[in-house]
Amino acid sequence: MPERGDERYKKVQLGAWIGIAGNAVLAAVKGIVGTAADSRALTADALHSAADVVSSIAVLIGVRAAQQPPDQDHPYGHGKAETVTAIIVSVLLFVVGIEVAVSAVQAFFQEVPVPGQAAVYAALFSIFVKEAMFQYKVRLGKKYKSDALITDAWHHRSDVLSSAAVLIGAGAAVFGSAAGIEAAVYADPAATIVVALLIMKMGWSLGSEAVHQSMDHVLHDEDTEWMFEAAASVKGVVNVDELLAREHGYYVIIDIKVSVAPYITVEDGHAIGKQVKRKLIEAGYVHDVRVHINPSSEEEKL
Repeated sequence: MPERGDERYKKVQLGAWIGIAGNAVLAAVKGIVGTAADSRALTADALHSAADVVSSIAVLIGVRAAQQPPDQDHPYGHGKAETVTAIIVSVLLFVVGIEVAVSAVQAFFQEVPVPGQAAVYAALFSIFVKEAMFQYKVRLGKKYKSDALITDAWHHRSDVLSSAAVLIGAGAAVFGSAAGIEAAVYADPAATIVVALLIMKMGWSLGSEAVHQSMDHVLHDEDTEWMFEAAASVKGVVNVDELLAREHGYYVIIDIKVSVAPYITVEDGHAIGKQVKRKLIEAGYVHDVRVHINPSSEEEKL
């Protein structure tokens, strides 16, 4: 089960800082090499990494906001701050992709220089670093149920793909030109367009998922089966009439209706409800449970 509290916050925060540091280094390396080697594709990839720096900073802000305790205006807590952050980051990614695509198309109407071999080596370095960062952050995000961190992790994977496109485009331009193929120089801006499309696709996909998460959807039956079983195992519960578990950012809030014997006291029914709540909250990522008690003899439960 995912963990909660200070440990979760520290781990997710560490992941965001690693993302900031890694992206800043890669953006600088690819930007310098791309400019020096006259590679539009690598320069565009540097812009992609720079956008990831901004997204990682946004993740930090979202994670911090999500840690705030419930208040009068937000009785269910602030967990959705991470989902909002994921939406903002996705929009940013999509806009960056559009800008890169426009720049790449314009290159076909200008004189295109042959990129230097350093662009190929920089792309290989980026692929290695970005894949390592993706593996680390996507596992961390899933463990701690952080939408923002998972979104940020997929930015790294999109960078792997875009760097692979740079590797192919720059490599084709370098070695094709050396072989006397004049049209080979256009492989670099062509790779830039591929990079742009990958960036936009990733932004759209992640944004769609984040919007879905923000709509108070309930968990599917396979995800709530253990919740039904946990509630039904509480002494005094005759039947679990209804259970709705909705994600609120990185944690879950449950509304549940249970049937109990019809002639027990109100105090006993209340005690059973408290036990149901305690049993479900023990999972770690269930933050609140609203329990409604029904008398089991009623044919229609309210």
